[in-house]
Amino acid sequence: MESENLMKKVEPDEEDDLRPEYDFSQMKGGVRGKYVERYREGTNLVLLDPDIAAAFPDAKAVNDALRSLLEHKASPPAR
Repeated sequence: MESENLMKKVEPDEEDDLRPEYDFSQMKGGVRGKYVERYREGTNLVLLDPDIAAAFPDAKAVNDALRSLLEHKASPPAR
């Protein structure tokens, strides 16, 4: 059927550029699934727009700004 052909994923032609001397079966100390639990827990990484990222020198500055915003938001409005 024609509709079946439309649903198939098209794989790009990729050349295997891994050198033959890389034999990962000989690696020692590797543990399959070592970080799978962390992955399943999820992540809280956020991609900042470049102009926003430029305003914060490090993660502490971002966290401090967000905490300040939360404190301001939680405060009752002044009358």
